Amino acid sequence: MDLIKIAQKTFHIEADALHKAAERLDGNFLEAIELIMDTKGKLIITGVGKSGLVGAKMAATFASTGTSSFFLHPTEALHGDLGMIGKEDALLAISSSGESEELTKILPHIKRFDIPLIGLTSQKKSSLGRYADVFLDISVEKEACPLNTAPTTSTTLTMALGDALAIALMEKRGFQKEDFASFHPGGSLGKKLFIRIKDLMRTKELPIISEDTTLKEAVVNMSEGKLGTVLIVDKEEKFTALLSDGDLRRALMQEGFSMDHLAITYASKNPKSYHNTELLASEALEIIENDRIQLLPITNTDKKIIGVLHIHDLINAGIKST
Repeated sequence: MDLIKIAQKTFHIEADALHKAAERLDGNFLEAIELIMDTKGKLIITGVGKSGLVGAKMAATFASTGTSSFFLHPTEALHGDLGMIGKEDALLAISSSGESEELTKILPHIKRFDIPLIGLTSQKKSSLGRYADVFLDISVEKEACPLNTAPTTSTTLTMALGDALAIALMEKRGFQKEDFASFHPGGSLGKKLFIRIKDLMRTKELPIISEDTTLKEAVVNMSEGKLGTVLIVDKEEKFTALLSDGDLRRALMQEGFSMDHLAITYASKNPKSYHNTELLASEALEIIENDRIQLLPITNTDKKIIGVLHIHDLINAGIKST
């Protein structure tokens, strides 16, 4: 038994069904798009068994791509949750046979409330096909299952049709990556587009010292600050220099080095800083990477330190450069 060939056959059967379904798309698909676009409320997805599992995925895809949607199980609808469907909503029902008992029981109530219905079924003359305002064909020649019984090809096709509806709706609405990110604030795209310097910068217990601080005192502050750096300000509290642990190591190699010298003697003058706290964290990370620094001091327009942004904080937050 060549299991690789069996697996490949599964791919070929399902891929062939997808190609044929793509070729037979017609005006009904466009009607479904218009029906959903005209829906002022939510698009509610329902189905039983494998169809229900596919429907739940569909609802999640619709909801994250600009179409307000949720999944409702027909059995729950029969026992009180039918009230979750409002007069401005639309229903998308999935059943390969079009005769799933739990589903067909709620169809008369859906029509009684004049709720627009999109039916995904392989049988246009079935109960679901007859009740549907828009019929979308999910018929397949055969399942990938060797017994031709387990929903395989049919569920793949149904899921793909749901994706096709979602993508078409995205295009029609002009849905952009910024819109997508707003529905996924915790995802990488959301973080890239919405998290800013002000959201991640440290503002408390900053290791700030004055220009007349000795190196010995600066090292103590550096250790307590746990940033490997101290920030140096002048008499007007304006940021003027930065002493890093790297600067300290290089200072140790200098002739005449003394811990009693002023820290600013060994510090980096006019170091990189930034003042726009609205800058995207991903862009700040790019600055840090390009300048090969670990810490980006943040100042106000008067050059006074208001925070610091450390590369570790960006990485721990899952920020990636643009």
